[in-house]
Amino acid sequence: MTAHRSIKSVGELVASGLVENAAGLEDVAARYAIGITPAIAALIDPNDPNDPIARQFLPTLAELVTTPDERADPIGDLTHSPVEGIVHRYPDRVLLKAVHVCPVYCRFCFRREMVGPQGLGTLTGPELDAAIGYIAAHEEIWEVILTGGDPLVLSPRRLREIMARLAGIDHVKIVRFHTRVPVVEPERVDAEMVAALKSSGKTTYLAVHANHPREFTAEARAAMGRLADGGVVLVSQSVLLAGVNDDVETLAALMMGFVENRVKPYYLHHPDLAPGTSHFRVSIEAGQALVTALRGRISGLAQPTYILDIPGGHGKAEIGASVISGGDGCFTIRDWQGTEHAYPPNS
Repeated sequence: MTAHRSIKSVGELVASGLVENAAGLEDVAARYAIGITPAIAALIDPNDPNDPIARQFLPTLAELVTTPDERADPIGDLTHSPVEGIVHRYPDRVLLKAVHVCPVYCRFCFRREMVGPQGLGTLTGPELDAAIGYIAAHEEIWEVILTGGDPLVLSPRRLREIMARLAGIDHVKIVRFHTRVPVVEPERVDAEMVAALKSSGKTTYLAVHANHPREFTAEARAAMGRLADGGVVLVSQSVLLAGVNDDVETLAALMMGFVENRVKPYYLHHPDLAPGTSHFRVSIEAGQALVTALRGRISGLAQPTYILDIPGGHGKAEIGASVISGGDGCFTIRDWQGTEHAYPPNS
């Protein structure tokens, strides 16, 4: 049964046929929001217990298991939040979290304690004023990244209002959006939305979040095409997830799919230590092996940067496998097949 509107409760999951045994899931829903759009519901195969789309969006009892190393704010947003809605971790850029709701709620979300109907909500008028005022007062801020939540749940009118305010801040040159919308609710990406994203006159980037090549439906491809044709520069973000994309064939197809849709692969995130997400995590060694295998399999255009957000608010670190060692002009380099070579060559 295909959903004709977004699914937001355990009862609706059962009615849609996506879940048969709902025992215990109300406990999950009481803590972490449920949200599945019709586009995503149509992709889920309820007959496949290992369906990678279902794994990303259907709640499970595994989410009630919290390990000792998990934390409510795994990347330290709150540590670097000088005013409500702003995260200023790096000197030249800030996150602007205008809204904390999403069209879908990923079961691995690193902000799962903050987003959803019972989360931090949408910034009030005075809170948004203070956030914009902070950006205006800090001339070192070159880039503003709208995230959340998902900023594209805002109407084009609301987005245009925010962009108009950023347009008046001369030192801000780049506006970036982080969103799932082109994949999970592609119909929202219409001409009015694209115009709103470009309305500040700044250079506009948009990071498209997808984790499996099946997410590139015809409708999603069309939405990404409208963004690219409208002058929005597209980059990708994905999370390395056990049971979803932790094999080289799937990861290669995902990254090639981005490139085919004019989306430059950007970040492949090691999964964060969010509560109830241990069943999604892979080892760093496994992730390093995967990105090394990608190097010999697909074009350089399709290579993402494998990163870890250091817990506690210490920022991102690239953690791809080290392929070079040595010093004093003599190095050993390991190729994508694992063979070591001297550099400079011995002969």
